[in-house]
Amino acid sequence: MPVRRPYGTIVATHDGEGARLQSSDSFSYTVQTRCSRADAVALLGDLSRQGELHPLIVRVRQLPARPGALASYAITDRLQLGPLHFPVTYQADVLVANEDEVVTVARQQPATTVRNHTRLRDEPDGTVRIDVEITLTAPAPLFGYAFRQARAAHLSLAARLGATLEGRPDPAGPPGAR
Repeated sequence: MPVRRPYGTIVATHDGEGARLQSSDSFSYTVQTRCSRADAVALLGDLSRQGELHPLIVRVRQLPARPGALASYAITDRLQLGPLHFPVTYQADVLVANEDEVVTVARQQPATTVRNHTRLRDEPDGTVRIDVEITLTAPAPLFGYAFRQARAAHLSLAARLGATLEGRPDPAGPPGAR
């Protein structure tokens, strides 16, 4: 029996119809830090600790793990559009968390997905190189706003990641201070 999608789900058909309703793009960054890969995975793979890094997160609540996930969370961000501030809550799953990579996927309505694929490796100078690729998919009318918010938040996260992993204070202050 075919899988029945929830009412209102937009999917591309075999001939591509529906594909133009969704937009997708990626950005990436690299952080080099003096820590163990285990410490990096412990931080990046525990979404309850992302409030230490992510400037939009105001609340993280752990949920029972969804099928195929190592851990699942409900995360609330505080977004801004002009003079308006509003909370948005989404579900995020940790799919992979080992010494070589961390993969998370966050899903929010309507039809918005953020995939984070982080690769870790030891460098000859004793640092750990953390390569992160973020891919966001959202309905075309929301995509520009969502992508700008995601990129700004994750690049801010990247700026404090090294200091956090090395146990140094963040010179710019806590995530919400900016």
